[in-house]
Amino acid sequence: MPVEGGSSSGSASAARHPKQKRKAHSLSIRRTNSTEERPGGIQRGDMLDGQDSKLPLSLRSNLLDLFSQIEREFENLYIENLESSHSTSQLSQKLKTTYKASTSKIVSSFKATTGSRALCQLLKEYVGHRDGIWDLSVTRTQPVVLGTASADHSALLWSIETGKCLLRYAGHAGSASGDQTAHIWRYMVQLPAPQPPPDVSAPCDEDQDSSDREEGEVDGEGPCEVPTVRVATATLKSHQGVVIAADWLVGGRQVVTASWDRAANLYEVETSELVHTLTGHDQELTHCCTHPTQRLVVTSSRDTTFRLWDFRDPSIHSVNVFQGHTDTVTSAVFTVGDNVVSGSDDRTVKVWDLKNMRSPIATIRTDSAVNRISVSANQKIIALPHDNRQVRLFDMSGVRLARLPRSNRMGHRRMVCCTAWNEENQSCNLFTCGFDRQAIGWNINIPALLQEK
Repeated sequence: MPVEGGSSSGSASAARHPKQKRKAHSLSIRRTNSTEERPGGIQRGDMLDGQDSKLPLSLRSNLLDLFSQIEREFENLYIENLESSHSTSQLSQKLKTTYKASTSKIVSSFKATTGSRALCQLLKEYVGHRDGIWDLSVTRTQPVVLGTASADHSALLWSIETGKCLLRYAGHAGSASGDQTAHIWRYMVQLPAPQPPPDVSAPCDEDQDSSDREEGEVDGEGPCEVPTVRVATATLKSHQGVVIAADWLVGGRQVVTASWDRAANLYEVETSELVHTLTGHDQELTHCCTHPTQRLVVTSSRDTTFRLWDFRDPSIHSVNVFQGHTDTVTSAVFTVGDNVVSGSDDRTVKVWDLKNMRSPIATIRTDSAVNRISVSANQKIIALPHDNRQVRLFDMSGVRLARLPRSNRMGHRRMVCCTAWNEENQSCNLFTCGFDRQAIGWNINIPALLQEK
């Protein structure tokens, strides 16, 4: 019998005799007159006289009062149950019907997903770093290789097709650029012959989790014997804190760096000369990015803002401050067109129009902090790496397209730090990296993904 029924019944009884309510019991009890008759005409006194007990008469009388009232309460509840049994049966039937319909819908959706061609496939795992990978990128010129920067003080170059490590750079004295410098180095790599990709696929919205292996590390002790470079061609020294990001300006003659010293620096590559120091942020910088075709730079910071720096006019270097987030802006990137996309620890991603930056044209709300995002050049698909080990894909209007598969057999096992697109490659066109010490190459079927939108 539900507790609510007993409580309401007891309250009604207590309302008729408010002065006689017994506070020592959870069930409200109504006292009866000592001369109240029992079934069969037996008086309470007769019941007491006919029983052998060592309890005082007054205590026995009180106990009989209590038990008789408890019996009446249960009798009332029993009658109420009989009266409501019909309506309860109808409710149960309705619940069963609704449950069956919902379950059938869920099962049907699973069948449709698993029966269709997989839109997101894990193709290659790049294993070799001995600590978390902070950043990765793909070269913009031939030969096209994957580069990763790690907290193990090294940067690695990888063959995208084979997953083989081609080169290790070990010239930094700290985690990647924790030595407060940025290094420029050159090396000729020879790509190995490509191998057929493994048959590993899964639907994009696979919900299997990998909580048991969250702290697990990838297998392997790093790449075998690979060429190692320890001396930089140029060393950029001007920062007073960790250099957290760097990017090439269009043309390749200048490079911009972002640091925890709250400044971004613009350097000449050939001379390593400091050209400009971009100051104004109130806290450490988290990222910097350059426009693919124009002399524009965007910097993001822990001060919840990102700033747009304009170097198109050599005589005027303008700056605009944008306050669209409520927590650290982890990255802000340009698209090929006139948009800026910003991600934040406030669990949102916002799309901005360069022609009118007063308010975002789209806002994506997620369930986890967003790290270094990337936007595909051709289709403008935003790849979101999350603290919760997930990677999600959205279009520029904020519509979710997919979530990359992750289970105990595939995907990242710890925080995902960065994503990078490479649409020129027909097989691996998206790369991700994280604190699980591995980078992953994915094949995203973009036409099919957009068709299902």
